[in-house]
Amino acid sequence: VAAGSAAGSGAAGSPEAAGGSTGGGGWRRPHGPLQRYYGPSGAEAAEAPPDPTDINGPHFDPEVFMNKVRSECPLGQLLAREAALGREIRALDSDMQTLLYENYNKFISATDTIRKMKVDFRHMEAEMDDLAANMAAISASSARVSAALQDRHRRGAQLAGVQALLRKLQALVEVPGRLRRWAGTEPARALRCHARARARVDRYLRALQTFFLGCLGDVRQALAAPRPPGKEGPGLPDLLATLAASVLGQLKAVLAYVQLFTARDVAFASLPYFKGEFCVTAVREGLVVAFVRWLCRTARGFADGPAERGAPAAPPALLLLLARLCLDYENSTISYILTLTDEQFPPQDSGPAVTPGPALCAEARAAAQRLLDHYVQVQGAAVAQMLRKSVETRDWLGTVEPRNVRAVMKRVVEDITAIDIQVGQLFEEGVRRAQSSDSSRRAFSVYSSSRAPGRYAPSYTPSAPMDTHLLSNIQKLFSERIDIFSPVEFNKVSVLTGIIKISLKTLLECVRLRTLGRFGLQQVQVDGHYLQLYLWRFASDERVVQGLLDEVAASAAHRCLDPVPMEHSVVELICERG
Repeated sequence: VAAGSAAGSGAAGSPEAAGGSTGGGGWRRPHGPLQRYYGPSGAEAAEAPPDPTDINGPHFDPEVFMNKVRSECPLGQLLAREAALGREIRALDSDMQTLLYENYNKFISATDTIRKMKVDFRHMEAEMDDLAANMAAISASSARVSAALQDRHRRGAQLAGVQALLRKLQALVEVPGRLRRWAGTEPARALRCHARARARVDRYLRALQTFFLGCLGDVRQALAAPRPPGKEGPGLPDLLATLAASVLGQLKAVLAYVQLFTARDVAFASLPYFKGEFCVTAVREGLVVAFVRWLCRTARGFADGPAERGAPAAPPALLLLLARLCLDYENSTISYILTLTDEQFPPQDSGPAVTPGPALCAEARAAAQRLLDHYVQVQGAAVAQMLRKSVETRDWLGTVEPRNVRAVMKRVVEDITAIDIQVGQLFEEGVRRAQSSDSSRRAFSVYSSSRAPGRYAPSYTPSAPMDTHLLSNIQKLFSERIDIFSPVEFNKVSVLTGIIKISLKTLLECVRLRTLGRFGLQQVQVDGHYLQLYLWRFASDERVVQGLLDEVAASAAHRCLDPVPMEHSVVELICERG
């Protein structure tokens, strides 16, 4: 940069330093800044390497030059460089004016020459245009000849196409006549009647589905309606009977409507097609079987389908009622409906295959089983939730010595009793395992102050401090495995047993997670004995209740810091007062 600045401000950068001229033409060789402006000669350019910082060179890069100047030159040198550039600009302007004055006549003569060249060029362009026009005319003539030849071929093809279209048009003209003649035939009339009948059957199916949903809504409203004191609403048997009778009556009415609709056209109803295809495919399968399957899926959806956000869950009583409805369909209703349909719309022996009655009954039974299992899970979860909260919210280490049965245990017995009454309205009693003599002595007064026998005392009131680990292991060896979530049978005893198993299993798992003091263990003793007194009569086997309560007592003792049990006589006295 310093060298460049010196060159710009020295003798080489000054117009006064330029000298010399050419011959008699008056043209002076560019020199100084003007020479640098026009660039070096070819030889000089070949010898000099490219320098992007050379302001007068062909490879000058302003950005590189400015970055280098800013980074390397001080302020004083930059100001000096600015003054030198100003002097160079003024010198270049002076040289340009001198060059213009000296060569004015040459510029004028060059302008005249250019004007003459433009005139000659226009004449040449005109001649070229004429030549192009002639070539275009020749090309147009050739194109017309080619188009004529192509048009001749195209016309021959069009003639053949027109002849083919005429033949097709003649065939189409004959179609309406053929259609009119065919429309009067029996197959055409049967086809029209069949289309109308199928459409009517589809409408009847949708009407049946809408009717069933309306009846179901009435049942839900009746179950949720508040009961004034002293006035009982319709019971579950009445609601079930009304629902079943309404749906069956509507189905029979629909079958009568279909029969009346087809009877209007006696010719169609007497055709073999009607007796075979329509009676089986449209009426039996498309209406009756389709409705029964839809009813089973709809009922099962209350147990299988996830509840929508914000939608109320189905009440347990509705689950129980739908389970009984599907079970009745499996036992008798499906067979009755299919028999009635075959009587009114008898199928032919060689007709299409039909859905067998046992297959349809199996679907109804599966829906009933799923609904009843879900009812047990819902009711068991409700009772289990009460027990869970009662265990999790109590301080079992700092509790006082028990003097009564906890209120939640009384509520559990009350809820189980209410469920027993509810299930007993729709399902049979069921078979219980033969009870022991001890149980029979307790059975006569469920809510009385009878004293329980000493048979269960070892489970709750050992006479001395016990080895909890040994007791737990021995009990597991001799206790039977209890399947908590096994499918229930269609009777009251099985349903109640399933609910009790879920409830006591939840109590057991909650106790296993707590740490108890001496009085906490004794409170578990009292509560367990109270449940044993009243829950055994609801179960199919008293050993189920006894086994789960024994596990609760053993787990409480295992989790107790001071496992000193309460005397059995005191436990009995507290439960009698409760």
